[in-house]
Amino acid sequence: MAATPVDRSYRALLGVPSLGRILVGMTVARIGGSMWAVAMVLFALAHYGSPAIAGAVGFAMLFPGIVASPVAGALLDRYGRIRLVIVDYLVAGSALGLIGILALADRLPPVLLVAIVAVASLTEPLSASGVRSVFPVIVPEHLWERANAADSNAWVVATLLAPPLAAALVQVWGGPPTLIAIAAVFGLAAAAMSRVPEPGIAEPSGGRLLLDARDGLLYVWHNATLRSLALSISVLNLGFGMIEIAIPVMVLDRFHQPPAVVGAVWAVMAVGGMAATLLVGRVDTRGIERGLIAWPMAGMAVALALPVVWPGIWTVLLAALLVGMLNGPVDIALMTLRQRRTDQAWMGRAFAVSMALNGLGGPFGSLIGGWLVASSLDAALAFGVAASVAAALAALLTLER
Repeated sequence: MAATPVDRSYRALLGVPSLGRILVGMTVARIGGSMWAVAMVLFALAHYGSPAIAGAVGFAMLFPGIVASPVAGALLDRYGRIRLVIVDYLVAGSALGLIGILALADRLPPVLLVAIVAVASLTEPLSASGVRSVFPVIVPEHLWERANAADSNAWVVATLLAPPLAAALVQVWGGPPTLIAIAAVFGLAAAAMSRVPEPGIAEPSGGRLLLDARDGLLYVWHNATLRSLALSISVLNLGFGMIEIAIPVMVLDRFHQPPAVVGAVWAVMAVGGMAATLLVGRVDTRGIERGLIAWPMAGMAVALALPVVWPGIWTVLLAALLVGMLNGPVDIALMTLRQRRTDQAWMGRAFAVSMALNGLGGPFGSLIGGWLVASSLDAALAFGVAASVAAALAALLTLER
């Protein structure tokens, strides 16, 4: 008898129980997170008039969570994922609300702002890793590319909608009311997740929490694929952290555009990413992951060089479109490869550590970018170009087929 063909469609993916509600909650939270990132940089630039402070805030939004990621992963494997995802959403909303209220009362010195953002960052791995470690547990393996495309497109939708909305709200309302509104978005995300049943864990973690966290670090270190991804993606994110500061300053100061145009740049990047992600999500990536990761990284270097060679707002928009299109294949390939080469019982710990190491370059890129942008925008963009080239070489040289 002929074998029944496997249904790899997006319709089959949406038939997975509870996945639709997870995608809704995750997408709403990512819209909130993307709004937060843009609004916070614009708020810091407007309120304190300092790219260096904006860079320090960008660092605080990411680095503490990276440090806490091994413990976060151990918690996810030990206590379940959905409930801890909700905890992070509530912490993020509370932090944003507090920042907005203190800013309105004019009681928010830069040190306190950075401290609040840093504390909120500590729980971020719970949602970032928690949701992604749920997918391979509840989704059949033949639908992993589709699930990862849906995951990546949740970021794309967030990048498409959130930056223009956040920038427009900052322009009309000002920073503090916008931050309070974003806090409500995280509340909606928590409500959407609250009715999702906790998926079973293949082999619940036991023993001491810190030992579990240490074991997660060791697992990633001894996994050649995860170690290679940590090197190449973290170097790429070093450049992304840089341009997250450089692009707003370029649009606002060099081209004298309003804050809404900053949001439009990120939205154009999302448009490029959405089409590429949906297309690559239809492809069986087994055996071709290295090429899907390395060559688009090299293409990003070319795209980021365009505003340096031909300065202009339209060139910035073109570069953003190209970067978005090239980032789609990278996202799908790295997420699927990580799922295939991680034991299910380790997915909470391994994903938390792996994602944290992948993002390690981001906060340092923002911190360095805040200093470098103040002296030379072109040097900051050149740094992003060099980071993309180095990331591509790292992937080609270290990532196993």
